[in-house]
Amino acid sequence: MQIFIEAIDLNIWDFVENGPFIPTIVVGNEIKNLPKDQWSDDDKRKAQYNLKAKNIITSALGIDEYFRILNCTSAKEMWDTLKVTHESTNNVKRYRRNTFTHEYELFRMNQNESIQDMQKRFIHIINHLASLGKVFPNEDLINKVLRCLSREWQPKVTAIAESKDLTTMSLA
Repeated sequence: MQIFIEAIDLNIWDFVENGPFIPTIVVGNEIKNLPKDQWSDDDKRKAQYNLKAKNIITSALGIDEYFRILNCTSAKEMWDTLKVTHESTNNVKRYRRNTFTHEYELFRMNQNESIQDMQKRFIHIINHLASLGKVFPNEDLINKVLRCLSREWQPKVTAIAESKDLTTMSLA
């Protein structure tokens, strides 16, 4: 979403991250919101960024996500709500990363499992890890797959390891 918003206008993303621009005025010792009829053209332009951001975000959402952010008053509030919903908190992310790392470390081909099913399970794990910020070099992934194949695959593993440059191989 960040790339999409920045592609439209770099300034809009600043308002998603930092919150809306609200023109203020100092009255005595108090800071008060400036009435809209007193906003300068620059104030209006800056305030418009929040509205553009809200429009972009809501346009990209499905109905369930839309209802989650329906009562949010700023693009920042919308974004923060969506982040918590989809990315979870740092503790949850750390727990999920540890769980998927553990699955990766213990990964083995199951008995009677096809190579395609094993590959799907492996890709599922590494995609989750990548989404949580843990990325492995391609060569490490290839070596991991070769190490976890069942005994019946060992002659092929040996042939692949001896004849191929593993740095040029892909999991696809």
